[in-house]
Amino acid sequence: MTRVELQSVGKRYPARGRTGTEAIAVDDVTLEVAPGEIHAVIGFSGAGKSTLLRLVNGLERATSGRVLIDGEDITAYSESQLRAVRSRIGMIFQQFNLFHSKTVARNVEYPLIVAGIPRSEREARVHELLNFVGLADHTNFHIEQLSGGQKQRVGIARALATNPGLLLADEATSALDPDTSREVLELLSRVNRELGITILLITHEMDVVREIAHRVTVMDGGRSVEQGDVFEVFSNPQAPTTQSFVSSALPSKPNPEHLRALREKHRGKLVSLTFRDGSVDQPIVFQTLADRGVGVNIVYGGISDVGGRTFGKLTLELIGDELQVEHAIAALGQQTELEVLA
Repeated sequence: MTRVELQSVGKRYPARGRTGTEAIAVDDVTLEVAPGEIHAVIGFSGAGKSTLLRLVNGLERATSGRVLIDGEDITAYSESQLRAVRSRIGMIFQQFNLFHSKTVARNVEYPLIVAGIPRSEREARVHELLNFVGLADHTNFHIEQLSGGQKQRVGIARALATNPGLLLADEATSALDPDTSREVLELLSRVNRELGITILLITHEMDVVREIAHRVTVMDGGRSVEQGDVFEVFSNPQAPTTQSFVSSALPSKPNPEHLRALREKHRGKLVSLTFRDGSVDQPIVFQTLADRGVGVNIVYGGISDVGGRTFGKLTLELIGDELQVEHAIAALGQQTELEVLA
């Protein structure tokens, strides 16, 4: 298992032309990927996340700070030293980057040939990997015969060929449909869980982070604006960029437009309740309302799984005598996070 550390890392590109300005792709980023962790880096287009990934495998040179792989500072390494580091790192790409002139088996075998592995060992390793990714019966298929999900499975098998301790995934599911994306994410989870490989993945999709990541770094304008445990970041986002991502991936309270529409349809009191793993259960909330003679409709939101833990928001319409509703709201406020929607 591999540890990755970035210490105040920056990447700047020289100005072009007489009036050009220096381009800052990565600006003073510090993060740590623990051995055996799945760490996601998320950001909108141009946030610097793909450049960050290229700094980790030495395809780009940091202009400031340090990049450490298992304690080795690779920022000043020669190209031959970087090749040795890259041999311990697997890469998965958005557009697969497979050889269309080669069969599935030959694609997976390629890094083993480059590494000088004997033929008998190569064949055994290819067979093992194609079994692992569920493509044992596609050994002699050509790439154009495969679906997008199958191509990415070949890419994962190839990335695992030399037994890397670290896997870098650059938008590995962006070119796939939702069902196929889920299958690929499940495979990456198996890679992490069963093989113990550290994974650093780049994405602009919060659903990807929610599905498999342990920790997340949110980037904006080349900087890290928020980091932490996935559940903590999802359930309590601080930076505006993070809040934007979370709102797109998790049910939340209605925005002003939705709230106006809800008020036209529902005449009861509208309240938003937050449910977190380990907090009050929904049945207790509904029993509290029933005990006070208050009717309830769920009108917005939902509950989701985030890193194996429960989180979500429900907007409820409370129906009944005004005093009973006020007493019910007071009781609910003692049990969970509650906001009366004015």
